[in-house]
Amino acid sequence: MALNPFIEAQSGNFISGPPSAGDLLGDSIFRSVAYLCAVLILALVAYILWEIGKQALPAMHEYGLGFVTGTTWDTNRSEFGVLPEIWGTLYSSLLALLLGGVFGISIAIFLTQDFIHAKLAAVFRTIVELLAAIPSVVYGLWGIYVLIPLIRPGAEWLHEHFSWFPLFGTDLSGPGLAPAALVLAIMILPTVAAISTDAFRRVPYKVKEAAYGMGTTRWEAILKVMLPTASSGILAALVLGFGRALGETMALAMLIGNSNEISLSLFSPANTLASLLASNFPEAGEIEIRALMYAALVLLAITFIVNVLGLAIQQYTMRKFEGLK
Repeated sequence: MALNPFIEAQSGNFISGPPSAGDLLGDSIFRSVAYLCAVLILALVAYILWEIGKQALPAMHEYGLGFVTGTTWDTNRSEFGVLPEIWGTLYSSLLALLLGGVFGISIAIFLTQDFIHAKLAAVFRTIVELLAAIPSVVYGLWGIYVLIPLIRPGAEWLHEHFSWFPLFGTDLSGPGLAPAALVLAIMILPTVAAISTDAFRRVPYKVKEAAYGMGTTRWEAILKVMLPTASSGILAALVLGFGRALGETMALAMLIGNSNEISLSLFSPANTLASLLASNFPEAGEIEIRALMYAALVLLAITFIVNVLGLAIQQYTMRKFEGLK
């Protein structure tokens, strides 16, 4: 015999009943633990900055802003400058974000906009997310032994016929910006695709149905309705992917060439702040360690600025497309 739902609702065991003293105590404990974890995270970040800054302070006093604008890294003469590394970090990360962002958002559209069956989409989503489990060193080795020989003929052809164009001004003799950016794009692809997929799935399906009711085509509904509505989540994915690219170390140390050069050419060797730290720290003396700590602070500052700008852009898109204040 079926139970009367109204009688069940009046009983104290029903979910609609007021919270018990145990529920209130559990909620209070959870809130306190969450606040404590947040404070501990802030304290950990402050401690890391303090330790790095304390060791970098002598180099900051000695080199000042000339450290950021200098182009020479010579331990024998105690001359240190990281402008080529800053250029290589931003250039390679932006190239990777361009490639990984386009393909990541395209994958998210393909998996969420009814192009394939839901079960098959789950399989593809799992395969893409598995890319994040591959170690950075494996990506570096794959880039050296597979990617560079694969793209070298095309790079030589582009340099031979379009050497007047700055992007193809040098030939690809080995490691360089192009293979490093391609590997970085593959590495940030799971992050961009996964978060963009969640952003699209968060948009109610009735939004697209309403667009269809207004007479839009399938692609008009996706590009003019779904994409702007999910733009805040997509921007968050791009910012996280960009931060991932800025901090990548081992793969870039193996693929970018570790050369203090500033060039627009996609095939020239370069260097990044993260690979500079990884390559020089094991054999660094006391003076160079201070300079490397200064370089680490510069990398942290770049990452902080990128996150602040990304948050500002995300808030703007949320106000414009989602009506949030």
